[in-house]
Amino acid sequence: MKITVQLVIDAQDGTPPTVEHVTAIARDDLSLATAGLALTEAHEVLSGVQHHLLTAQARVAVDAERHCQHCGRARARKDTRQIVLRTLFGTLRLDSPRLKTCSCTATASEAATFSPIAAALPERTAPELLLWEAKYAALTSYGTATTLLAETFPLGRPLHATALRQQVERTATRLENELGEERFSFIDTRPRDLETMPRPDLPLVVALDGGYVHSANQTSRRDGWFEAVTGRSTPTGGGPAKTFAFVQTYDHKPKRRLYELLRSQGMTDNQQIVFLTDGGEDIRDLPRYLNPQAEHYLDWFHITMRLTVLRQSTQSLPTPVADVEDFTVDPAETDRTLERIKHYLWHGNTFRALDLLTDLVEDYELLCADPTDDKQRTFFTRLSEFRTYIDRNQHEIPNYGERHRNGEAISSATAEATVNHVISRRMVKKQQMRWTPRGAHLLLQIRTRVLNHDLETDFARWYPNSDQALSLAA
Repeated sequence: MKITVQLVIDAQDGTPPTVEHVTAIARDDLSLATAGLALTEAHEVLSGVQHHLLTAQARVAVDAERHCQHCGRARARKDTRQIVLRTLFGTLRLDSPRLKTCSCTATASEAATFSPIAAALPERTAPELLLWEAKYAALTSYGTATTLLAETFPLGRPLHATALRQQVERTATRLENELGEERFSFIDTRPRDLETMPRPDLPLVVALDGGYVHSANQTSRRDGWFEAVTGRSTPTGGGPAKTFAFVQTYDHKPKRRLYELLRSQGMTDNQQIVFLTDGGEDIRDLPRYLNPQAEHYLDWFHITMRLTVLRQSTQSLPTPVADVEDFTVDPAETDRTLERIKHYLWHGNTFRALDLLTDLVEDYELLCADPTDDKQRTFFTRLSEFRTYIDRNQHEIPNYGERHRNGEAISSATAEATVNHVISRRMVKKQQMRWTPRGAHLLLQIRTRVLNHDLETDFARWYPNSDQALSLAA
């Protein structure tokens, strides 16, 4: 059996339709191996249809400009060149004639010639190809993305990882250029205007955290990493959560980035926003002055994680010897004190917790004044750091027990999962590639847009007259 695939093109201008041969497919008896189209045959059909379709479109575009629209005279042709257009279904070389400008409309500033094809195709890569390149690169390594794209679509040309990376970075740069200017404060609404605003939706819970990425400019083992900040905004009233990420040493608009993400979720100035952070100075100040109703809390996950490490460390401390007059501290008593500190912090009693922490720090400082066990010095260092950590964040420690009983968020554990989902899976785990801050930041913008299902909307906005882009955003 032989199947011939043909394309019938009807210009709908009174001329008879043209029939173009696409391909012929031969089939024997039905079996699993011969059932339907093979991938290579599907590629051949798609690339053939693409070639004839674009050729017909180019011919119509040139014919529409062959005569001057003002005086009706035929335009003279200067020469014909070729334009290369890269699409998902093949790389095509289109004949692009250059026509001379009609004398009835010619001006001193107007070019003597113009190309209808070049005017209709200001870019040489189809939007749909750019979109799928960005999607694949956001979800897997550049090398794997090029292989998958070449196997899935009849691109008609070799696709290299470097070219894909550069194209993805250009797309991300376009997104970056659309971002508004950075501001210290985004609170513009006057207090009296908040009372007249409509009733807001339920609160948004924003959890922020940071992850580390391999650096390409490694000079030492310590300098081999740089931090990327990521977060997740979750509507408590239901609805999809959205993520964002940036490299803080490269990004100059982190606050604007977070503000636009919240606005995309419908944030209003009278809506409550709950920010949960790990208490780090670089992240703690990020969400300030974004919303007049914002609340900033230190998440319980990081507190209990540090306390757990301290309590486990007490088990390795040396037990004091009986009948010794020197000053000693009982590790078991230290563990019970840490449990009491955890209880006070759970109920938001930072004054009592800091009081107990200060006593513990002073005891171990006195104990470590003389030559002592290395484990005691290590424990004293960790205990001092925890005391400083609580002291600096004491105004952001709420009554976690009360919030938990009321069903309110107390932990940024979702941010820990977001670090793994947004940063680690693509840049750290099973990935040997090293990154520059710029390359990591730009890829994170594409990755978060893909995970938020927003990239299709961006392309539809950039190419409003493209049927492909409009169908993608529908």
